[in-house]
Amino acid sequence: MLEFFYFLATVQILVGLYLIVDGLRWNSYVRRRMGSHAGIYSPPAALLCPCKGIEPGLEENIRALCEFDYPNYELFFIVDSVSDPAYGLLQRIAASSKPKAHIVIGGAPEGCSEKVNNLRAAIEQLPADFEVLVFAETDGRLGRRWLQHLVATLSDPRLGAATTMRWCAPARNNFATALLAAWNAPIVTLLGEHGRNFCWGGGTAIRRSVFEQVNVAAEWQSSISDDHSMTRALHRAGQPILFVPECLAVTNCATDFDGLLESTNRQVLIARVYFPRIWATAAATHLLYCLTLLFGSLLFLENLAAGRPAFHLAVLTILPVMFAAMRGALRMTGVSNALPALSSQILEKAWIWTVLGAFVSFLYSFNFLHSLTTRTIRWRGVRYELISPSQTRILSRLQSALLAAEERKVR
Repeated sequence: MLEFFYFLATVQILVGLYLIVDGLRWNSYVRRRMGSHAGIYSPPAALLCPCKGIEPGLEENIRALCEFDYPNYELFFIVDSVSDPAYGLLQRIAASSKPKAHIVIGGAPEGCSEKVNNLRAAIEQLPADFEVLVFAETDGRLGRRWLQHLVATLSDPRLGAATTMRWCAPARNNFATALLAAWNAPIVTLLGEHGRNFCWGGGTAIRRSVFEQVNVAAEWQSSISDDHSMTRALHRAGQPILFVPECLAVTNCATDFDGLLESTNRQVLIARVYFPRIWATAAATHLLYCLTLLFGSLLFLENLAAGRPAFHLAVLTILPVMFAAMRGALRMTGVSNALPALSSQILEKAWIWTVLGAFVSFLYSFNFLHSLTTRTIRWRGVRYELISPSQTRILSRLQSALLAAEERKVR
Protein backbone atom coordinates (compact mmCIF):
# COMPACT_ATOMS: atom_id res chain seq x y z
CA MET A 1 0.00 0.00 0.00
CA LEU A 2 2.70 2.45 1.06
CA GLU A 3 4.90 1.56 -1.92
CA PHE A 4 1.96 2.12 -4.25
CA PHE A 5 1.44 5.60 -2.81
CA TYR A 6 5.13 6.40 -3.21
CA PHE A 7 4.84 5.41 -6.86
CA LEU A 8 1.74 7.57 -7.39
CA ALA A 9 3.28 10.54 -5.60
CA THR A 10 6.51 10.27 -7.60
CA VAL A 11 4.59 10.21 -10.87
CA GLN A 12 2.49 13.23 -9.83
CA ILE A 13 5.56 15.21 -8.76
CA LEU A 14 7.28 14.51 -12.07
CA VAL A 15 4.13 15.42 -14.01
CA GLY A 16 3.79 18.58 -11.93
CA LEU A 17 7.36 19.65 -12.69
CA TYR A 18 6.84 18.97 -16.40
CA LEU A 19 3.65 21.06 -16.41
CA ILE A 20 5.44 23.96 -14.72
CA VAL A 21 8.11 23.91 -17.44
CA ASP A 22 5.35 23.68 -20.03
CA GLY A 23 3.63 26.66 -18.38
CA LEU A 24 6.81 28.70 -18.63
CA ARG A 25 7.03 27.83 -22.35
CA TRP A 26 3.38 28.84 -22.80
CA ASN A 27 3.99 32.21 -21.14
CA SER A 28 7.00 32.78 -23.37
CA TYR A 29 4.87 32.07 -26.43
CA VAL A 30 2.20 34.52 -25.26
CA ARG A 31 4.79 37.27 -24.69
CA ARG A 32 6.26 36.74 -28.16
CA ARG A 33 2.82 36.81 -29.76
CA MET A 34 1.86 39.97 -27.87
CA GLY A 35 5.06 41.66 -29.03
CA SER A 36 4.53 40.80 -32.68
CA HIS A 37 2.81 42.97 -35.30
CA ALA A 38 -0.73 41.96 -36.22
CA GLY A 39 0.03 42.11 -39.94
CA ILE A 40 -1.85 43.81 -42.76
CA TYR A 41 -3.39 40.79 -44.47
CA SER A 42 -7.11 41.62 -44.54
CA PRO A 43 -9.00 39.86 -47.35
CA PRO A 44 -12.82 40.00 -47.60
CA ALA A 45 -14.12 38.13 -44.57
CA ALA A 46 -17.50 36.71 -43.61
CA LEU A 47 -18.04 36.75 -39.84
CA LEU A 48 -20.52 33.99 -38.95
CA CYS A 49 -22.25 34.14 -35.59
CA PRO A 50 -24.95 31.61 -34.60
CA CYS A 51 -27.45 33.00 -32.10
CA LYS A 52 -30.09 31.43 -29.89
CA GLY A 53 -32.13 33.13 -27.21
CA ILE A 54 -31.36 36.06 -24.96
CA GLU A 55 -28.48 35.91 -22.51
CA PRO A 56 -26.91 38.53 -20.20
CA GLY A 57 -24.76 41.01 -22.12
CA LEU A 58 -26.00 39.77 -25.50
CA GLU A 59 -26.65 43.19 -27.04
CA GLU A 60 -23.25 44.59 -25.99
CA ASN A 61 -21.46 41.47 -27.23
CA ILE A 62 -23.18 41.58 -30.62
CA ARG A 63 -22.62 45.31 -31.07
CA ALA A 64 -18.90 44.72 -30.44
CA LEU A 65 -18.91 42.42 -33.48
CA CYS A 66 -20.05 45.39 -35.56
CA GLU A 67 -17.18 47.63 -34.47
CA PHE A 68 -14.03 45.79 -35.55
CA ASP A 69 -11.19 47.79 -37.06
CA TYR A 70 -11.19 45.67 -40.19
CA PRO A 71 -11.57 47.14 -43.66
CA ASN A 72 -13.66 44.54 -45.43
CA TYR A 73 -16.01 42.23 -43.57
CA GLU A 74 -19.72 41.45 -43.37
CA LEU A 75 -21.69 39.92 -40.53
CA PHE A 76 -23.98 36.92 -40.80
CA PHE A 77 -26.14 36.36 -37.72
CA ILE A 78 -27.88 33.00 -37.85
CA VAL A 79 -30.98 31.79 -35.99
CA ASP A 80 -33.05 28.68 -36.58
CA SER A 81 -36.33 30.62 -36.95
CA VAL A 82 -37.87 34.08 -36.71
CA SER A 83 -39.52 32.99 -33.44
CA ASP A 84 -36.16 32.97 -31.68
CA PRO A 85 -36.18 35.55 -28.85
CA ALA A 86 -32.98 37.12 -30.23
CA TYR A 87 -34.41 37.75 -33.71
CA GLY A 88 -35.86 41.20 -32.97
CA LEU A 89 -32.64 42.37 -31.32
CA LEU A 90 -30.61 41.13 -34.28
CA GLN A 91 -32.85 43.05 -36.66
CA ARG A 92 -32.27 46.31 -34.77
CA ILE A 93 -28.51 45.81 -34.58
CA ALA A 94 -28.23 44.76 -38.23
CA ALA A 95 -30.14 47.87 -39.34
CA SER A 96 -27.65 50.20 -37.60
CA SER A 97 -24.45 48.21 -38.17
CA LYS A 98 -21.60 49.99 -39.93
CA PRO A 99 -20.39 46.83 -41.71
CA LYS A 100 -23.15 45.17 -43.67
CA ALA A 101 -25.05 42.69 -41.50
CA HIS A 102 -27.36 39.89 -42.58
CA ILE A 103 -29.74 37.61 -40.69
CA VAL A 104 -29.88 34.03 -41.94
CA ILE A 105 -32.66 31.60 -40.99
CA GLY A 106 -31.16 28.13 -40.59
CA GLY A 107 -34.35 26.12 -40.19
CA ALA A 108 -34.89 22.95 -38.19
CA PRO A 109 -31.86 20.60 -38.06
CA GLU A 110 -31.92 16.99 -39.17
CA GLY A 111 -29.22 14.67 -37.87
CA CYS A 112 -26.92 17.44 -36.58
CA SER A 113 -26.94 20.12 -33.91
CA GLU A 114 -28.82 23.39 -34.37
CA LYS A 115 -25.53 25.29 -34.37
CA VAL A 116 -23.99 23.13 -37.10
CA ASN A 117 -27.19 23.32 -39.14
CA ASN A 118 -27.24 27.11 -38.87
CA LEU A 119 -23.61 27.43 -39.95
CA ARG A 120 -24.16 25.13 -42.91
CA ALA A 121 -27.16 27.17 -44.03
CA ALA A 122 -25.24 30.44 -43.80
CA ILE A 123 -22.17 29.18 -45.67
CA GLU A 124 -24.31 27.76 -48.46
CA GLN A 125 -25.69 31.27 -49.04
CA LEU A 126 -22.38 33.15 -48.90
CA PRO A 127 -21.35 35.08 -52.03
CA ALA A 128 -18.23 33.74 -53.69
CA ASP A 129 -16.11 36.85 -53.05
CA PHE A 130 -15.49 36.11 -49.34
CA GLU A 131 -11.98 34.68 -49.03
CA VAL A 132 -11.99 34.03 -45.28
CA LEU A 133 -14.60 32.53 -42.94
CA VAL A 134 -14.50 33.65 -39.31
CA PHE A 135 -16.56 31.99 -36.59
CA ALA A 136 -17.61 33.79 -33.41
CA GLU A 137 -20.14 33.33 -30.62
CA THR A 138 -22.44 35.69 -28.75
CA ASP A 139 -21.16 35.10 -25.21
CA GLY A 140 -17.74 36.76 -25.65
CA ARG A 141 -16.78 40.44 -25.50
CA LEU A 142 -14.22 41.07 -28.25
CA GLY A 143 -11.89 44.03 -28.76
CA ARG A 144 -11.78 46.22 -31.85
CA ARG A 145 -8.58 44.63 -33.20
CA TRP A 146 -9.71 41.05 -32.59
CA LEU A 147 -10.72 40.29 -36.18
CA GLN A 148 -7.57 41.80 -37.71
CA HIS A 149 -5.28 39.86 -35.37
CA LEU A 150 -7.05 36.58 -36.07
CA VAL A 151 -7.30 36.89 -39.87
CA ALA A 152 -3.83 38.38 -40.44
CA THR A 153 -2.18 35.14 -39.33
CA LEU A 154 -3.64 33.44 -42.42
CA SER A 155 -1.19 35.35 -44.60
CA ASP A 156 1.00 32.29 -44.03
CA PRO A 157 -0.20 29.87 -46.73
CA ARG A 158 1.08 26.90 -44.71
CA LEU A 159 -1.60 27.43 -42.04
CA GLY A 160 -4.90 25.61 -42.14
CA ALA A 161 -6.67 27.80 -39.58
CA ALA A 162 -6.12 30.26 -36.74
CA THR A 163 -7.96 29.86 -33.47
CA THR A 164 -8.20 31.18 -29.93
CA MET A 165 -10.09 30.26 -26.76
CA ARG A 166 -12.44 31.74 -24.18
CA TRP A 167 -11.37 32.97 -20.76
CA CYS A 168 -14.20 32.79 -18.23
CA ALA A 169 -14.47 35.90 -16.07
CA PRO A 170 -16.83 35.23 -13.12
CA ALA A 171 -19.85 37.55 -13.26
CA ARG A 172 -21.48 36.13 -10.14
CA ASN A 173 -20.02 35.65 -6.66
CA ASN A 174 -21.03 32.05 -6.07
CA PHE A 175 -18.99 28.88 -5.83
CA ALA A 176 -20.45 27.23 -8.95
CA THR A 177 -19.39 30.16 -11.12
CA ALA A 178 -15.90 30.20 -9.59
CA LEU A 179 -15.63 26.46 -10.22
CA LEU A 180 -16.66 26.92 -13.86
CA ALA A 181 -13.94 29.57 -14.32
CA ALA A 182 -11.36 27.27 -12.72
CA TRP A 183 -12.55 24.33 -14.85
CA ASN A 184 -12.30 26.26 -18.11
CA ALA A 185 -8.83 27.73 -17.46
CA PRO A 186 -6.71 24.58 -18.19
CA ILE A 187 -8.31 24.32 -21.66
CA VAL A 188 -6.65 27.62 -22.59
CA THR A 189 -3.18 26.16 -22.05
CA LEU A 190 -3.93 23.02 -24.04
CA LEU A 191 -3.43 25.32 -27.03
CA GLY A 192 0.07 26.54 -27.75
CA GLU A 193 3.12 26.41 -29.97
CA HIS A 194 2.71 22.80 -31.10
CA GLY A 195 0.87 20.60 -33.56
CA ARG A 196 -1.93 19.45 -31.24
CA ASN A 197 -4.10 22.56 -31.44
CA PHE A 198 -7.83 22.36 -32.05
CA CYS A 199 -10.37 24.83 -33.38
CA TRP A 200 -12.74 26.66 -31.04
CA GLY A 201 -16.13 27.66 -32.43
CA GLY A 202 -16.11 31.02 -30.65
CA GLY A 203 -12.98 32.25 -32.42
CA THR A 204 -11.62 30.55 -35.54
CA ALA A 205 -10.58 31.92 -38.94
CA ILE A 206 -10.04 29.72 -41.99
CA ARG A 207 -9.50 30.49 -45.64
CA ARG A 208 -12.53 29.50 -47.64
CA SER A 209 -10.38 27.53 -50.05
CA VAL A 210 -9.01 25.45 -47.14
CA PHE A 211 -12.52 24.98 -45.72
CA GLU A 212 -13.60 23.51 -49.05
CA GLN A 213 -10.37 21.59 -49.66
CA VAL A 214 -10.55 19.65 -46.37
CA ASN A 215 -14.32 19.22 -46.84
CA VAL A 216 -15.52 20.56 -43.51
CA ALA A 217 -19.09 20.65 -44.85
CA ALA A 218 -19.08 16.86 -45.22
CA GLU A 219 -17.68 16.47 -41.70
CA TRP A 220 -20.56 18.63 -40.45
CA GLN A 221 -23.21 16.54 -42.18
CA SER A 222 -24.25 14.62 -39.05
CA SER A 223 -22.20 16.36 -36.37
CA ILE A 224 -22.99 17.79 -32.96
CA SER A 225 -19.81 19.89 -32.78
CA ASP A 226 -18.78 22.45 -35.37
CA ASP A 227 -15.28 23.02 -33.98
CA HIS A 228 -14.37 19.40 -33.18
CA SER A 229 -15.49 18.31 -36.65
CA MET A 230 -13.49 21.10 -38.29
CA THR A 231 -10.46 20.07 -36.23
CA ARG A 232 -10.83 16.46 -37.40
CA ALA A 233 -11.03 17.57 -41.02
CA LEU A 234 -7.92 19.76 -40.71
CA HIS A 235 -5.90 17.13 -38.86
CA ARG A 236 -6.83 14.48 -41.39
CA ALA A 237 -5.59 16.75 -44.21
CA GLY A 238 -2.38 17.61 -42.34
CA GLN A 239 -3.33 21.28 -42.06
CA PRO A 240 -1.82 23.01 -38.97
CA ILE A 241 -3.86 25.15 -36.60
CA LEU A 242 -2.26 28.26 -35.07
CA PHE A 243 -3.19 29.40 -31.56
CA VAL A 244 -3.55 33.20 -31.35
CA PRO A 245 -3.49 34.14 -27.62
CA GLU A 246 -3.85 37.86 -28.32
CA CYS A 247 -7.41 37.06 -29.45
CA LEU A 248 -8.56 35.39 -26.22
CA ALA A 249 -12.30 35.99 -25.82
CA VAL A 250 -13.51 37.18 -22.43
CA THR A 251 -16.76 35.46 -21.42
CA ASN A 252 -18.62 36.77 -18.40
CA CYS A 253 -19.85 33.50 -16.92
CA ALA A 254 -22.53 32.96 -14.30
CA THR A 255 -24.05 29.62 -13.38
CA ASP A 256 -25.47 27.42 -10.65
CA PHE A 257 -24.51 23.83 -9.88
CA ASP A 258 -27.05 22.35 -12.30
CA GLY A 259 -25.74 24.55 -15.10
CA LEU A 260 -22.14 23.80 -14.13
CA LEU A 261 -22.61 20.04 -14.34
CA GLU A 262 -24.66 20.23 -17.53
CA SER A 263 -22.01 22.34 -19.27
CA THR A 264 -18.92 20.45 -18.10
CA ASN A 265 -20.46 17.00 -18.58
CA ARG A 266 -21.52 17.97 -22.11
CA GLN A 267 -18.07 19.17 -23.13
CA VAL A 268 -16.29 16.10 -21.78
CA LEU A 269 -18.76 13.71 -23.41
CA ILE A 270 -18.33 15.47 -26.78
CA ALA A 271 -14.54 15.13 -26.37
CA ARG A 272 -14.95 11.42 -25.63
CA VAL A 273 -16.91 10.90 -28.87
CA TYR A 274 -14.70 13.00 -31.14
CA PHE A 275 -11.23 12.51 -29.65
CA PRO A 276 -11.26 9.27 -27.61
CA ARG A 277 -7.45 9.02 -27.27
CA ILE A 278 -7.13 12.56 -25.91
CA TRP A 279 -10.13 11.90 -23.66
CA ALA A 280 -8.51 8.74 -22.27
CA THR A 281 -5.19 10.48 -21.60
CA ALA A 282 -6.89 13.40 -19.85
CA ALA A 283 -9.12 11.05 -17.84
CA ALA A 284 -6.12 9.06 -16.59
CA THR A 285 -4.24 12.26 -15.71
CA HIS A 286 -7.04 13.76 -13.62
CA LEU A 287 -8.15 10.49 -12.00
CA LEU A 288 -4.62 9.55 -10.92
CA TYR A 289 -4.07 13.05 -9.50
CA CYS A 290 -7.24 12.75 -7.40
CA LEU A 291 -6.37 9.20 -6.34
CA THR A 292 -2.95 10.36 -5.17
CA LEU A 293 -4.41 13.15 -3.02
CA LEU A 294 -7.10 10.92 -1.48
CA PHE A 295 -4.74 8.01 -0.88
CA GLY A 296 -2.06 10.25 0.59
CA SER A 297 -4.52 11.98 2.92
CA LEU A 298 -5.85 8.65 4.22
CA LEU A 299 -2.33 7.29 4.82
CA PHE A 300 -1.31 10.50 6.58
CA LEU A 301 -4.31 10.37 8.94
CA GLU A 302 -3.85 6.65 9.56
CA ASN A 303 -0.17 7.03 10.45
CA LEU A 304 -0.84 10.14 12.52
CA ALA A 305 -3.53 8.33 14.54
CA ALA A 306 -1.23 5.34 15.05
CA GLY A 307 1.64 7.53 16.25
CA ARG A 308 3.84 6.61 13.28
CA PRO A 309 5.89 9.15 11.28
CA ALA A 310 3.51 10.97 8.94
CA PHE A 311 5.21 14.23 7.95
CA HIS A 312 6.78 12.76 4.81
CA LEU A 313 3.35 11.53 3.68
CA ALA A 314 1.93 15.03 4.08
CA VAL A 315 4.79 16.48 2.01
CA LEU A 316 4.35 13.94 -0.78
CA THR A 317 0.60 14.64 -0.82
CA ILE A 318 0.91 18.42 -0.77
CA LEU A 319 3.68 18.76 -3.38
CA PRO A 320 1.44 17.88 -6.38
CA VAL A 321 -1.14 20.39 -5.09
CA MET A 322 1.54 23.09 -4.83
CA PHE A 323 2.74 22.36 -8.36
CA ALA A 324 -0.86 22.54 -9.65
CA ALA A 325 -1.31 25.91 -7.93
CA MET A 326 1.96 27.16 -9.44
CA ARG A 327 0.76 26.02 -12.85
CA GLY A 328 -2.43 27.98 -12.28
CA ALA A 329 -0.43 31.06 -11.33
CA LEU A 330 1.63 30.79 -14.53
CA ARG A 331 -1.55 30.43 -16.58
CA MET A 332 -3.05 33.45 -14.85
CA THR A 333 0.09 35.50 -15.56
CA GLY A 334 0.04 34.57 -19.24
CA VAL A 335 -3.64 35.44 -19.63
CA SER A 336 -3.07 38.75 -17.84
CA ASN A 337 -0.38 39.55 -20.42
CA ALA A 338 -2.75 38.62 -23.25
CA LEU A 339 -5.67 40.57 -21.71
CA PRO A 340 -4.04 43.60 -20.02
CA ALA A 341 -7.39 45.37 -19.55
CA LEU A 342 -8.54 42.42 -17.44
CA SER A 343 -5.35 41.91 -15.41
CA SER A 344 -6.54 43.69 -12.25
CA GLN A 345 -9.78 41.70 -12.23
CA ILE A 346 -7.84 38.45 -12.69
CA LEU A 347 -5.50 39.30 -9.80
CA GLU A 348 -8.44 40.17 -7.54
CA LYS A 349 -9.77 36.63 -7.98
CA ALA A 350 -6.43 34.84 -8.19
CA TRP A 351 -7.60 32.19 -5.70
CA ILE A 352 -9.93 30.78 -8.36
CA TRP A 353 -7.09 29.88 -10.75
CA THR A 354 -4.56 28.89 -8.09
CA VAL A 355 -6.17 27.44 -4.95
CA LEU A 356 -9.44 26.26 -6.51
CA GLY A 357 -7.65 25.33 -9.71
CA ALA A 358 -5.47 22.89 -7.79
CA PHE A 359 -8.58 20.86 -6.87
CA VAL A 360 -10.64 21.21 -10.05
CA SER A 361 -9.42 17.76 -11.13
CA PHE A 362 -12.11 16.33 -8.87
CA LEU A 363 -14.79 17.96 -11.03
CA TYR A 364 -13.00 16.78 -14.18
CA SER A 365 -12.90 13.24 -12.76
CA PHE A 366 -16.64 13.34 -12.16
CA ASN A 367 -17.14 14.52 -15.76
CA PHE A 368 -15.00 11.70 -17.15
CA LEU A 369 -16.81 9.05 -15.11
CA HIS A 370 -20.18 10.50 -16.08
CA SER A 371 -19.25 10.36 -19.77
CA LEU A 372 -18.91 6.57 -19.43
CA THR A 373 -22.55 6.24 -18.41
CA THR A 374 -24.39 8.08 -21.19
CA ARG A 375 -24.31 9.24 -24.79
CA THR A 376 -26.96 11.97 -24.42
CA ILE A 377 -26.56 15.69 -23.78
CA ARG A 378 -28.86 18.68 -23.43
CA TRP A 379 -27.70 21.79 -25.26
CA ARG A 380 -29.68 25.00 -25.61
CA GLY A 381 -33.01 23.28 -24.98
CA VAL A 382 -32.36 20.32 -27.28
CA ARG A 383 -31.50 16.74 -26.28
CA TYR A 384 -29.09 14.86 -28.52
CA GLU A 385 -27.69 11.35 -28.63
CA LEU A 386 -24.06 11.25 -29.76
CA ILE A 387 -23.78 7.94 -31.58
CA SER A 388 -20.43 8.65 -33.26
CA PRO A 389 -18.50 11.62 -34.71
CA SER A 390 -20.51 11.19 -37.90
CA GLN A 391 -23.90 10.34 -36.43
CA THR A 392 -26.07 12.47 -34.15
CA ARG A 393 -29.68 11.82 -33.21
CA ILE A 394 -32.04 14.59 -32.08
CA LEU A 395 -34.10 13.21 -29.21
CA SER A 396 -36.29 16.19 -28.35
CA ARG A 397 -36.67 19.90 -28.94
CA LEU A 398 -38.41 22.48 -26.76
CA GLN A 399 -41.20 24.31 -28.50
CA SER A 400 -40.31 27.90 -29.38
CA ALA A 401 -42.82 29.34 -26.92
CA LEU A 402 -41.39 27.28 -24.05
CA LEU A 403 -37.85 28.27 -24.98
CA ALA A 404 -38.80 31.95 -25.10
CA ALA A 405 -40.42 31.66 -21.67
CA GLU A 406 -37.30 30.00 -20.31
CA GLU A 407 -35.08 32.77 -21.70
CA ARG A 408 -37.31 35.46 -20.16
CA LYS A 409 -37.05 33.69 -16.81
CA VAL A 410 -33.24 33.82 -17.03
CA ARG A 411 -33.39 37.55 -17.67
